Amino acid sequence: MATPFWYNAALSVIKPLYQWRIKKRALDMEQLQQECLERFGPFQTPKNLKAIWFHVVSVGETNAAQPLIEHYLKLGHAVLVTNTTKTGQARAKSLFLKAPYEHLFQAVYLPADQKKLVQAFYQKYQPKLLALVETEIWPNLIDQAQQFKVPCLLINARLSEKSAKGYSKVQGLSQGMLSGLDQLLAQDQATLDRFLNLGMSENKSQVLGSIKFDIHAPESFIQQAQQLKQDWNLSARKIITIASTHAPEEQKLLNALQPYLTQHPEIVVIVVPRHPERFDEVFQIAQNLDLNTQRRSLGESIQPHTQVYLADSMGEMWLWYALSQVCFVGGSLNEPGGGHNILEPIALNVPTVLGGNYFNFQTIVDEFFAVDGVKVVDDAEQAAKVLIELLNDHVAAEQLNQNAQKIMLKNTGSLAKHIAVIDQYL
Repeated sequence: MATPFWYNAALSVIKPLYQWRIKKRALDMEQLQQECLERFGPFQTPKNLKAIWFHVVSVGETNAAQPLIEHYLKLGHAVLVTNTTKTGQARAKSLFLKAPYEHLFQAVYLPADQKKLVQAFYQKYQPKLLALVETEIWPNLIDQAQQFKVPCLLINARLSEKSAKGYSKVQGLSQGMLSGLDQLLAQDQATLDRFLNLGMSENKSQVLGSIKFDIHAPESFIQQAQQLKQDWNLSARKIITIASTHAPEEQKLLNALQPYLTQHPEIVVIVVPRHPERFDEVFQIAQNLDLNTQRRSLGESIQPHTQVYLADSMGEMWLWYALSQVCFVGGSLNEPGGGHNILEPIALNVPTVLGGNYFNFQTIVDEFFAVDGVKVVDDAEQAAKVLIELLNDHVAAEQLNQNAQKIMLKNTGSLAKHIAVIDQYL
């Protein structure tokens, strides 16, 4: 079913705005040119034709797909990853663009969803399968998969109530996209029901759970963390990581943590803002609070007097979690929020705190919260209080970890089920 005329017309109208946004966010000219080529053509030369193509939006989806991508790379399959965000691409490259996979792995931006661009992309890369991760459905992307006879699966699928309402407003477009999918593998029943209500065929859909639970920290980051603990003399330091933060979370959290940092020089807060374009702004926030701050981008280390360490690098989240004794996962205190993935710190046994606005991870967080496997707080003051308590009360921290690990164990196994379905199309 071809995409509607109005959709393609609308894309042509908003394309200049899209290009302007990319330009505004670019860190330098070289990066801008590279990104524009990848999004609007002419496209990069493929490293490998007939690759398994995973489309992941950003960091969260890249992390979710990590065990799957790794599985196929280990078997010697070529893998192509497309991202929509800069942080997502940095994450994908940091995980896989290295030995022993660099000749099999390529990561580029997803082209803008214009029919001619998408067509050219399929012609150039000739993928053998397209796996869309979580909620990433694009009309021309799916339509052209059918034209080029590329099996198209929506894997680890999730759909919030809010997103479902949005899709229902363009029912015709949504139904057309869903009819182009060969399989829909949902994380939970609520997601599946929402997709069925939008017109997804029941006999091409099933609930397989979330592959996010099958996550593990790459060994290289664990080793790097151990090395840094030695090199930076961190054995006597107490480390809190506040990760994937959005404005105004850093301001509020550092404000609330400031008295503790003043009284307890052994505490250091690693801040990992979600978006690279905000790094300087967050540095300024720490400066304005008179907090002694070092920056990763300048090659600085955590010094004996460091109170805040700004992790203004890309693709190193595992490293910062591996260094922490407790953490706060951001995007959950701000409005509207939505939250980020709590499973990474939990996979590393790091006691985890987050705010109440976590609707993007509702089912996952609720399951941990029900058994006291995470702490959910109302505001920054409460977050600071709970983080410090967990930092000092080893029994409470250990109990939280044990409760969380039970949920992790109960939910593993989705990865093997996903592989079994994908393998049918290979």
